[in-house]
Amino acid sequence: MNNAGHISTADGVETVYRIGELAAEFDVTLRALRFYEDKNLLQPRRIGNTRLYSRRDRARLALILKGKRLGFSLQDIAEMLALYNPSDGNRRQLRFAAEKGREQLERLHRERAGIDTAIGELQSAMSDIAQRLSAADTR
Repeated sequence: MNNAGHISTADGVETVYRIGELAAEFDVTLRALRFYEDKNLLQPRRIGNTRLYSRRDRARLALILKGKRLGFSLQDIAEMLALYNPSDGNRRQLRFAAEKGREQLERLHRERAGIDTAIGELQSAMSDIAQRLSAADTR
């Protein structure tokens, strides 16, 4: 469980997270969080030198990290986040995510085919090397 704090706002009480709490929870560096902030992907509130991340920032960070794990560019991730619009059921966001997802899946399949070919060639080469070593050892 995290150590989220709470602050009072005009709308009531809001849950907030300090930079170290989010870094620990998501196993990322403070530098990474600042980088996402510099790219306007996260927008923490600042009180003095303290960054306070909202539940929205926390959710966005989870999506950013998932997008990175899936191989999406930060530009694609930023566009997906920018298209968030619950009033229309997020249709544009979902269409964009589906399109980018299809593209990434195709790219990963091509990469896997290349890796499978490289593995086969390397296994063959290693077998040939083992045979040559065995023949050299028997001389």
